[in-house]
Formats: sequence, C-alpha cells, structure tokens
Amino acid sequence: MIQVTDISKSYGPNPVLKGLSLNLEEGDFLVLLGASGSGKSTLLNIMSGLEIPDSGAVYYDQTNLTDLSEAERTAFRKDQIGFIFQQYYLLPQLTVEQNIKVGAYLAGNQDFEDLIQALGLEEIRYHYPASLSGGQQQRVAIARALAKKPRVLFLDEPTGALDEATGRQILGYISRLQGQTDVTLVMVTHNEHIAQMANRVVRMNSGQIQSITYNETRLSADEIGW
Repeated sequence: MIQVTDISKSYGPNPVLKGLSLNLEEGDFLVLLGASGSGKSTLLNIMSGLEIPDSGAVYYDQTNLTDLSEAERTAFRKDQIGFIFQQYYLLPQLTVEQNIKVGAYLAGNQDFEDLIQALGLEEIRYHYPASLSGGQQQRVAIARALAKKPRVLFLDEPTGALDEATGRQILGYISRLQGQTDVTLVMVTHNEHIAQMANRVVRMNSGQIQSITYNETRLSADEIGW
C-alpha cells in the first residue's frame, strides 16, 4: 500500500533522514519509536505528504506522492489522510459537533453521528473547546480526523499531553475504531509500552531504521504498561 523508498531529508547542513526505506500494508498499525531527533516526526510528515524528501520517493499504490505538486498533495491528503497530533488544533469558535463536521465535510461525508456516539461525545456536542478537558478535546480531534474516513491515519504523540487514565482511554478508542474501519495507523510515540498494541514496530536512531519487529500478540490499551 505505502512504499517508502530510499528517502533522505536535511534541514540546512543537518541530515535528518538518511536513505530510509519502509513498506506498509493495508490495515497495519505501525509504531515509530526513537529518541528526540531520531527522525520519527520527519518520517511521518514525509509519509503523509506534509513534506517532501530531498531524494527518494513515497508511493501510495501506484501514486508517487513526491512527484505531485503542492496543490495535488493537498488534494491527496484531503481525500486519503487523517491527522491526530499531541496538540488538538480544534477551532475554538466552533462547538464539538461543528469541529467534527469540518472533517466530515472535507470528505463530503454527511454521516458522522456514529463517531459522536462511539467516542462518547453526545453530552458535550454543543460545548466549545475551552470548556473541555484534555481527554475530551483529544476525542473530538479523533472524531474529526475519522469523520474524513481516511485511508491512513497519522498520529504524532497523541497521548503525550494526557494523564495515564485518559491516555489509555484514547488508545482504546483508536484501537477499537481501527478494528471497525480497518484504517491504517502510523503512530509516533516515545512510549515503548504503546508499541505492544501495534502489529509492527520501527525503531529509529540518527535518521535510520535501527530495527523492525512484529508483535504476534497485540495487547489492548488496558493490558500495556505505562
């Protein structure tokens, strides 16, 4: 499904990714692990089309993302890709329901009620982000991303700003919703325990892949350590 081929990326004189290659299959849950500065977030940004590499290519099936123009990449992200970040990036002037509608309407999706129910947002659907807890805001961000019905969902430290109980809850939602929708997940995290939920774990160091491991048995959000 996704083929990353020999990509390199530098910022000024500093190389961040160094000839990295990686393949993903439809429905994978891939976790990227590594210390700060290892290149995890840069790899996520390139795989998702937010950035382009200095060299190499990223293919989605037969589409070479790195050959597309900026406008074409924007259209591709709109149609194919969802994002969840550590910061929630909710629109403060919109209610919970309206924030979710933004994601739904980007994809021409009129049916997002199931997400409001699945993520336990019914009672706060008319509330504004300023009145919500961190966990509630992250659930809204997840619903907004999934309302696009993305083929691939990229997550950059989605539990980094949450306490353990809320973080487990959010991971549980994400895992269950993947089971229902078969969306492909790519998650950057510093939390080694979260890697036990994935089917594939990529460890990075100094802009290169250090190891790729597979979990024959995947743990639930309630079973992992923290």
